[in-house]
Amino acid sequence: MTGPVDGQDVDRPGGFRAGRPAAGRGGSGAGPERRPERRGRGGPRPAAGGRGRPTGRSAVDLPRHAAYQAVAAVHRDDAYANLVLPAILRDAGLVGRDAAFATELTYGTLRRLGTLDAILTDAAGRDVARIDPPVRDALRLGAYQLLHTRVPAHAAVSATVDLVRSVGPGATGFANAVLREVASRDVDAWVARLAPPLETDPIGHLALAYSHPQWIVRAFAEALGGDLGETTRLLIEDNERPPVHLCARPGRADPVALADEVGGAPGAFSPYAVYSGGGAPGDLPALTEGRAHVQDEGSQLVADALTVAPLDGPDGRWLDLCAGPGGKSGLLGAVAAQRGARLTAVEVSEHRARLVGQATRDLPVTVLNTDGRTVGETPKLAEGHFDRALVDAPCTGLGSLRRRPESRWRRQPSDLPALTRLQRELLSAGLRAVRPGGLVGYVTCSPHVVETHVTVTEAARRAGVPVDFVDARPLLPKGMPGLGDGPTVQLWPHRHGTDAMFLAVLRRG
Repeated sequence: MTGPVDGQDVDRPGGFRAGRPAAGRGGSGAGPERRPERRGRGGPRPAAGGRGRPTGRSAVDLPRHAAYQAVAAVHRDDAYANLVLPAILRDAGLVGRDAAFATELTYGTLRRLGTLDAILTDAAGRDVARIDPPVRDALRLGAYQLLHTRVPAHAAVSATVDLVRSVGPGATGFANAVLREVASRDVDAWVARLAPPLETDPIGHLALAYSHPQWIVRAFAEALGGDLGETTRLLIEDNERPPVHLCARPGRADPVALADEVGGAPGAFSPYAVYSGGGAPGDLPALTEGRAHVQDEGSQLVADALTVAPLDGPDGRWLDLCAGPGGKSGLLGAVAAQRGARLTAVEVSEHRARLVGQATRDLPVTVLNTDGRTVGETPKLAEGHFDRALVDAPCTGLGSLRRRPESRWRRQPSDLPALTRLQRELLSAGLRAVRPGGLVGYVTCSPHVVETHVTVTEAARRAGVPVDFVDARPLLPKGMPGLGDGPTVQLWPHRHGTDAMFLAVLRRG
């Protein structure tokens, strides 16, 4: 697994990268763990005395140095924090409070990057893009400590100047002056100073206040019917540290017993969900023994919805058309084992196909390392062969920004045409793969209407076979709030505590 707090892997991140963080874009938060951090100086305390210091001339304590390494790797190498931070913590020997502090600095800085950059630009009197990259990343970490943690201002300034001394000699005086200017106001005062007025430019105001690019704020607002109040609640939730959700595999683990085992609690909606009690998920025996896996509750719900949808006729041949890294395949395979069915899991990436194989070992699952669009061209992907098919299509991942905070700064509107074309092609392949009367679940971890309603409507229209929409709302747990008017369903972090998963269920005529 990954880092101690924020390392939950996203079940289906999109596969494209683009762009760099731009200066002067929006940040702030409140969420699943209800640990206020948006206002004042709420946040974790540093390890007492800054325990552990790198050898040599640097006076930087290890947690801050680890956070700097992770943030620098994200910006310098296009790395993902949840992949690089665990190795950095391990190499530095950081555990407990020190590891938690480094993790909070890393993820918090990446989430708040747009607002931090706008503040640093103003405080420095120059565009943040013109600051030397190592110094810039150090200043971002310092500004985050000043505005979003309980680290005393003098300690945050001093520690950051030490960090700058180690990564950008000659810039210590500049860093000291910039940070003292940052410390002269709290985050709300900075937002009031820098954000455009909410009344005349609501998207621009929310983007700067809650640290999201404007195009993403606009997409969220459109998906929420233009409700700016609800959009604000979503942005706040996006900036919170997400809980780790576990999936108790049916037939292998009882959720209540698993919750007791891990010191957590059963999930609110999914019959398989357990909210972890903390710690590194990879250390849990239930995961190493194959009784459970890490998976957002929303991902569990949309996969389970396909398995409970009423189906006439045979029901033993299931398909996961975009299976990597294997979370949904693991759940589908466990349900299939209970029902005498068999799952074919398709993944185009060789590495991710291996992950699917590991995630589904000892389950009735066959893994195919091929392109899901080859339905009808590959003997094991014959047209009309399957009874149920899941199309968990690659997408922008805008629904999981709380778990992959750097993604909001890499994604661009220009990513959408290639992604939506791929989504339509995969959904069309899924519809060809099922028999007449068979069911297809189309899923994205994005609420962007182009990736959800537009894609599914266009694919159904062009499918070349009769297609009917099935109302997905009754396929989710009874009493689940905020599911809309149907027939599709959009889950939300601020409504349901899940990633923003979209689900459409279609029946081939």
